[in-house]
Amino acid sequence: MHANSKITPYTKNSKCKIKIIFHHLIEKAEVMRNRPQYSKSGFAVYLMAALLFVLPATAQAASFDDALNAYNKGDYQTAFQIYKGLAAQGNPRAQNNLANLYDMGQGVARDLRQAAYWYGKAAAQGHSIAQYNLGNMYDYGQGMPQNYAEALKWYQLAAEKGYRKAQNNLGIMYDRGKGVPQSYGTAARWYRKAAEQGFDKAQFNLGYMYKVGEGVSKNQAMAAEWFRKAAGQGHAKAQFKLGGMYDSGQGVEKSYEQAAQWYQKAAGKGHMKAQFNIGNMYDFGQGVVQNYQQAVQWYRKAAEQGHASAQNSLGNMYDKGLGVPSSLETAVIWYRKAAEQGHSLAQFNLGTMYHHGQGLPQDYAQSMSWYRKAADQGHSKAQNNIGLMYDQGKGVERNLQTAAQWYQKAADGGFPLAQYNVGSMYELGEGVLQNYEKAAEWYQKAADQGHGLAQNYLGALYHQGKGMPQDFVKAHMWYNLAAAKLKPGKDQDMAVKNRDKVTQLLQPEQLTEAQRLAGNWQSKK
Repeated sequence: MHANSKITPYTKNSKCKIKIIFHHLIEKAEVMRNRPQYSKSGFAVYLMAALLFVLPATAQAASFDDALNAYNKGDYQTAFQIYKGLAAQGNPRAQNNLANLYDMGQGVARDLRQAAYWYGKAAAQGHSIAQYNLGNMYDYGQGMPQNYAEALKWYQLAAEKGYRKAQNNLGIMYDRGKGVPQSYGTAARWYRKAAEQGFDKAQFNLGYMYKVGEGVSKNQAMAAEWFRKAAGQGHAKAQFKLGGMYDSGQGVEKSYEQAAQWYQKAAGKGHMKAQFNIGNMYDFGQGVVQNYQQAVQWYRKAAEQGHASAQNSLGNMYDKGLGVPSSLETAVIWYRKAAEQGHSLAQFNLGTMYHHGQGLPQDYAQSMSWYRKAADQGHSKAQNNIGLMYDQGKGVERNLQTAAQWYQKAADGGFPLAQYNVGSMYELGEGVLQNYEKAAEWYQKAADQGHGLAQNYLGALYHQGKGMPQDFVKAHMWYNLAAAKLKPGKDQDMAVKNRDKVTQLLQPEQLTEAQRLAGNWQSKK
């Protein structure tokens, strides 16, 4: 939509001026009639000319008022007819308004060529709003071939007259290098001119320049200030950005409560990313009271707009029955939507559903296909699960060397289960040459992140002196940590049994030291 010029109403003073002129002309005609050198026909011609001079002006002035009233009442056809007549007489405001009606299809069939034509007529007479509108037509190729150089020219003319929308658009041209060499500094200057006139889009754009340090020195506090100005006017993107700054503590004091409030405002205007973020806040109870139903509501709004992370999160809510009745079939639907957009976590989740036959028939080939898509994006859990499928021969021929390679990829990414698996492969010599030192190295990495089985087997290597000097104190420490970490069952029973065995080998002071080490241990995860 293009800007509509403000019509100046016909006033009482203008009527008085026309009346005075009219009476003056009538008096002169009367004098002519009484002089013998003028014929009756000459008098009639003069009088008619006077009427033609004055009466159209009266009609024209009234027509502006009539057109404006008709438009404001929604009577676009009447407004169109009046503007059309005035535009033909060369009135630039009428030409701009007529173009606007063609542009929006109000009172007449939409015709962008006609819109561009009349914008051009008004712009050529120096009408700043028409110049901006004509620039827009060139910018987007509406009613004429796209031409950034022409767009730039008309934006510049309107901007130099102080029209803030043109100033903002001129900033965009320099920002993106459209029709002119890219210049962030010039872009920032034009954004500032419009922003200082209170134009919310320009305030947002200037805030973004400060946030990323383009055209101005990077300044998060200034970014927050300009985002706040735009956000206060209801600019959804600015509200989202301001929420993000409170979320991360950039340029403002970190506050999940403030973040949630601004995300909520933007989300209420349909901002997709804000809808996802406020959903996350409700999901995890950050800045708001945890509420799974609210989380589902906002995830769904964003998911229905195609937000892949929201689709995955909504799938997870159905998967776990959080805020909605559990439905593995519905979880699969949402996981698939996100996975097909390339969302690596959703690809992993969908692969897991196929792997275990949850929400759809078990299919190892499909599971492997989705795991591999996620793994190719560096998803460590997917890489580990591919290793597991080769390790167990599920959906593929069993191949321990290939399993070890995939475990290694995931382990290098820091995934503790994969680090444990690599340690196990080295300890047992499966898929790799047996190497206790390597086994100890990888068990240590996983154990440091709190992996219970890795802690138990690291303890065993210290107990047995394999791959490292024998150390009963450290063996006890790791067995003790494993026993506390593992869930009740055979694995925990194994760790308890191992701890009790090594306890018998310790002196009282050594046992005290082992217990102290376990008590002071902190996960590096």
